[in-house]
Amino acid sequence: MWKKIALGVLLILVVFGIWQRELVSYGWMQARGQLRILWNTKPVDEVLADRTYPDSLKRKIELIREIKRFAIDSLGLDKSGSYESFYDQYGNPILWVITAAEPYQLVARQWHFPIIGTFSYKGFFEKDRADSTVAELKREGLDTRIGEVSAWSTLGFLNDPILSSFLDRPVGSLAELIIHELTHGTLFVKNSLEYNENLADFVGEYGALRFLAQKYGINSTPYRDYLATKAFYERYDQHILRGTQMLDSLYRTFNITTVVAVKDSLKWQTIRQIVVSSDTITDERSKGAIRSIKKRRWDKLNLPNNAYFIGYLTYRKQQNRFRQEFEHKFGGDFKRYLTFLKQTYPSL
Repeated sequence: MWKKIALGVLLILVVFGIWQRELVSYGWMQARGQLRILWNTKPVDEVLADRTYPDSLKRKIELIREIKRFAIDSLGLDKSGSYESFYDQYGNPILWVITAAEPYQLVARQWHFPIIGTFSYKGFFEKDRADSTVAELKREGLDTRIGEVSAWSTLGFLNDPILSSFLDRPVGSLAELIIHELTHGTLFVKNSLEYNENLADFVGEYGALRFLAQKYGINSTPYRDYLATKAFYERYDQHILRGTQMLDSLYRTFNITTVVAVKDSLKWQTIRQIVVSSDTITDERSKGAIRSIKKRRWDKLNLPNNAYFIGYLTYRKQQNRFRQEFEHKFGGDFKRYLTFLKQTYPSL
């Protein structure tokens, strides 16, 4: 009896593996990469007690623990076992994410995964695998983008470590990053990537400002630099989002009779206009803050494509929605707002 059941289960797994071999292969690669990181982490307490680690690193780790406590106690994010271990990257990237979009539409390629749902990006722990996927997408005629990722969330399924790349960030950016990822572990709605990323961005930025105000004061350099950085990127975000509207309007004028050469000429002319005009965005950050955060500038011969603009629609399009709802409906009471969101939207 049990042998028959075991044989039946094995047969199902074999059939599934053949039917979904790409998904199984990808899942194994991601699991192997994640396990390699978790296997090579050190408990934070062990790092703090180790005399071979510099004091500057230990101070940043203590700061991350403080940010995490603030996110849980003051913002009401869920308790988490994340950021209680440390993984040293030795200066090497460990995760790459690719996005892809239609060449004449702001429509993202979607990838579907069991349990967690649909995503408009795909992560890889193996660079050659990411490069081969990008090559395949380009052969399909899609616009593509590949970038290194400095942080990610396993949505509470695993305890995410502190990555050594975190420690190069200024305090405001670091607080935003930690709170952003802890937000994913608190509320993540299946098949709603744009909602999830916009919410985490909103909470990350709001939480970072509150943390900096509490720790350093609103007249401090960390607070003022972060506020100026936030203002600069908000202007940049709005500029790029206006650019997406220009591109969308252009693409809607194309039809089956529009030749590819004309489409390409008008597309790249519009993108070049968006890029060139971004140089007029005012920047009030201090010189130190500008040096610590790479400015988003493009070589005029190496222009962004639709995959870049798709990223802004995914992460930044709904920022005003969250801000207005938070301020007007909940009077700036963040814990009450978070409770409302958790009750309204079912999370994984």
